[in-house]
Parts: sequence; C-alpha cells; structure tokens
Amino acid sequence: MSYSKSKNAIQDWALGERPREKWLKGGPKGLSDAEVLAIILGSGQRGESAVDMARRLLQNVNYQLDTLGKYSVQELQQFSGIGPAKAISILAALELGRRRQAVDLSQKPQIRSSADAYKILSDCLQDLQHEEFWIILLNRANRVIGLERISIGGVSGTLVDAKIVFRKAIGYSASSIILGHNHPSGSLVSSQADRHLTQKIVEAGKLMDVSVLDHLILTNTHYHSMADAGEMTSKL
Repeated sequence: MSYSKSKNAIQDWALGERPREKWLKGGPKGLSDAEVLAIILGSGQRGESAVDMARRLLQNVNYQLDTLGKYSVQELQQFSGIGPAKAISILAALELGRRRQAVDLSQKPQIRSSADAYKILSDCLQDLQHEEFWIILLNRANRVIGLERISIGGVSGTLVDAKIVFRKAIGYSASSIILGHNHPSGSLVSSQADRHLTQKIVEAGKLMDVSVLDHLILTNTHYHSMADAGEMTSKL
C-alpha cells in the first residue's frame, strides 16, 4: 500500500518542502505554525508525518497557541502519537517563548500606561486555569521596584487581604501600586466584587499614603484597565 505525500515521512519529501530546510533557506517567517511545531515534534508516527501531526494538534485547539500552552504533559499525551518526550518538548518551547517576553525588573522599567503594566503582569498570569492576584510596586517615578503575588484562588475567584497588599507595599517603600488579576473564563468585564475590592484598597491606600493607580483584569490575549475605563479615581 502506498500513502499520499501528506502521509509520508518528512525525509521522503522534496528538500524545499521540509520545515528545517525551509527555515535554513528562508528563515522562520515563511513557515506555518504547523511546520514550526513539526520541527519541535521531530517526527510523526506510522502513516502520519510530523507536519500532519502538528496540524492535527493545532486543529484540536482551534489553531490557538495560547490554548495549547494550557495543556499539561498528561493531557497532551491523550493525543495519538504524543508521548512524554514530545509533550515536554512542546511545553518547553512555549515556556521559552514566555520567558523571552519576561521583563527584567532589575532594569526598573517605567510604567507610563496600562499597556506597560499589562506587559509585566501578563508574564505572571498567562495560561493559568485558576485566578491569581498580583501587585506591581512602583517608586515615585513610576518605575517598577517589585512584583508580588498576593493570592491564589480557584477558577472563579481568589480572596485578597488588603493588609497583605499594604504589608508588601510598605516593605518595598512603594509610593504606588498597580493591582492585577486574571479571569480564566476569558471575560474582560469587571465584576461588582472586583470594583468593591478595588475601592476598598484605594481607600486604604489613602490612609497609608500609597496610591493605587490601576487594576487590570487579564485574559491570555487582552486586558481591561479599570483606570482607563473610569472605574476608579486614580489614573496612570
């Protein structure tokens, strides 16, 4: 029995169609997500090339790489042809991508907008399937002097103790803070509980002489700034 080209091993393809050779000849921009993922996989299985396997994986996550990054090693192994080595290789590549985007806080980046705050918080909150609450701590020049996780919760919420927030702020001698938490559901709408908590921390900050500049709600790809939306009194 003979297979069509899509079912052959990549080694049997014409040189110009192999992902690695295409990368060497024209760079990564010319490769599809499936071809890049195929390079990570290294090989396919009987009757299925690495590219076809990659296409199948991406199809199962609606071609969303951020969704693929949420899978565990065990969950990836549920796909035919994916063993522990391939599963770890996929997740390791995605983790490296996240780390490359990570901000080096030793350089004390300056926060000029909610987008700047989002870049920092997204590295902490991306791909989580539970809620976490973090704060960015700033000096008088709005430069980052610290980044702290305050609480870890479940799928639909996390408890936040304002005393812990300001204990961290005082420990850093912070002049201001930015609040941030994620919504695993993908919703960017601030809830009544979100607004109540924000106002509670804003009022406590006035007593502690620590300004609360913003509260960001994050999903994997976007964010909502309560300051930009006029949902709190202090703005960046």
